[in-house]
Amino acid sequence: MSMFKAMDLSASGLTAQRQRLDVIAENLANVNTTRTPEGGPYKRKSVVLGARPEEDFASLLGSPEKVEVLQITEDSKGLRPEYDPGHPDADEKGMVLYPNVNPVSEMVHLMLASRAYEANVAVLRTGKSMAQKALEIGR
Repeated sequence: MSMFKAMDLSASGLTAQRQRLDVIAENLANVNTTRTPEGGPYKRKSVVLGARPEEDFASLLGSPEKVEVLQITEDSKGLRPEYDPGHPDADEKGMVLYPNVNPVSEMVHLMLASRAYEANVAVLRTGKSMAQKALEIGR
């Protein structure tokens, strides 16, 4: 694998992790949102990452793949019903559906995505350093 392909692979990982961080931030921001434009409470979103082959012919022969976001899914399971008859979104029984977002779990996912992002940055810095050293050898 060439140094530039490794850097390209790492850059695709950066893009995917950034999108994952954005979705986690959205989940945390909507932890108490009981009414959305679509109707009902906010539903937790998650990012599905996957690998895809590069577009060139050599990728068919086993060269590395890139990371991409395959889809962003919504999970409607686990919505929390709570009794709050004074809430504007309460039903006739006084129950309000709250989002299925667990802040502790989201913070763990946030740290994992942040560490993966940092790892990709380290790979890019190493590649840059190697390229600079290679140019110095050629002088």
